[in-house]
Amino acid sequence: MRPLRLLAVLATLPLPLAAQPALDTPRARQLRPALPRVDSLLRAFAERARVPGIAYGVVVDGRLLHVAAAGVRDVPGARPVDTGSVFRIASMSKSFAAAAILQLRDAGQLRLDDPAERYVPELAGVRYPTSDAPKITVRHLLTHSAGFPEDNPWGDQQLSATDEALGAMLRAGIPFSTAPGTAYEYSNLGFAILGRIVRNVSGMPYARYLRTRITGPLGMTSTYLEARDVPPARLVKGYRLEDGRWREEPPLPDGAFGAMGGMLTSAADLSRWVAFLLDAFPARDGADSPVLSRASRREMQQLARFGSASAVRGADGAPVLTAGGYGYGLRVSATCLSGHVVAHSGGLPGFGSIMQWLPEAGVGIIAMGSLTYTSWGAPTAQALALLAETGGMAPRAPVPAPALLAAQAQVTTLVNDWRQPLADSVAAMNLFLDESAPRRASAIARLRDEVGGACRADGPIVAENALRGEWRLQCARGALRVAVTLAPTARPGVQFLSVRAMAPGETLEKPRACR
Repeated sequence: MRPLRLLAVLATLPLPLAAQPALDTPRARQLRPALPRVDSLLRAFAERARVPGIAYGVVVDGRLLHVAAAGVRDVPGARPVDTGSVFRIASMSKSFAAAAILQLRDAGQLRLDDPAERYVPELAGVRYPTSDAPKITVRHLLTHSAGFPEDNPWGDQQLSATDEALGAMLRAGIPFSTAPGTAYEYSNLGFAILGRIVRNVSGMPYARYLRTRITGPLGMTSTYLEARDVPPARLVKGYRLEDGRWREEPPLPDGAFGAMGGMLTSAADLSRWVAFLLDAFPARDGADSPVLSRASRREMQQLARFGSASAVRGADGAPVLTAGGYGYGLRVSATCLSGHVVAHSGGLPGFGSIMQWLPEAGVGIIAMGSLTYTSWGAPTAQALALLAETGGMAPRAPVPAPALLAAQAQVTTLVNDWRQPLADSVAAMNLFLDESAPRRASAIARLRDEVGGACRADGPIVAENALRGEWRLQCARGALRVAVTLAPTARPGVQFLSVRAMAPGETLEKPRACR
């Protein structure tokens, strides 16, 4: 079937939706009106890019808000994709390998800073690039800093390698592009070795380990490592465009490199995985998952190896800085506009996918396509922008500690009526050494006179974290901005105190803009 003819078929297909879960939170209610625009955007992208089939989902606060699909899962039969259709997700598989390693670490079966050769004996004979090079550790492999050369073009074609072939490859030696631990360089080979570590430490094949320890317990019943194991009625076939026609790409088998990119899954299952990772935020009390603790999931999503930084001008002409690198099986970055961003893409012959989320906002998106290296970066960024327009992606506010709330009340009292005994009880030992109590009292009295006195808290404290925050005091003829930071002591006294007049129209909100 020619592409233009299939696009005409795509335009007539209904947009299949999974039954919406009962997600009725304030954030979900804000975001839901944007979903039809997200559907239209991603559907238009598929038609424009000539992607035969797509599936995608939106995750909010650790739960699936929306999942949808469009197009066909096989070109000749024009059978429609649905939210249970199974796509290959390529390098997004790496996050599952990282989770498996952390499970074993948490169980005391390995340590991240152990030499990898302890668990993969074939590495014992590796010849390092310099005499002072450290041995490759498990952490080096997790963070693409083992010193191996970038291997994306080569790595795609290694999925069929047997365990014996991988062992022989390691024994034959590995060339190094850098000394271990000195630089970020993306390595599929490194994650294949992690898969070998999971197998050797657990005593079970990697695919069985994932099924019994991760995907099965999480209810991911549509996730596989072999295309042949997927029910034929659910398997999406991958294509490339060649001379104006779609050509089916033969499915790549799973083998010793499966940990780096062998997985297949559905939009519903992948959304469940992203929800599981996103649910690690914020840190909190309460029941935890037996699959992987929230602390370990958050550890996966922290920057562990810096990659690069870039600065570009945004739509308004202001500079926007992006910097980041790799966590454990996940890319981690930060921008002036979005804050903490966690993501990974996946590309293999016949497929392209992405998953991306903002831990501070609790919102994520996944997308999968059946065209070689389907380029999802721009459309999913636009989809997140559409969701942000609703106001439903504001970062979750940190919860102030009781000590910070107590300090707010005490400092407010001091601003209105400075009494030295109260000041002494509030202050950390450094506060009046940094600036004497009489000077502070005098400065606050002058400010109070300028704004007319009778100051009262106007709104809640805006917490930057549990022990740092600021608030607005509305006074008779103006307003004051008060900021405190508490000290790291058993009784967290005020180690930093700022009181200043607020300009007309000034707010406590801190815009995300590069300066």
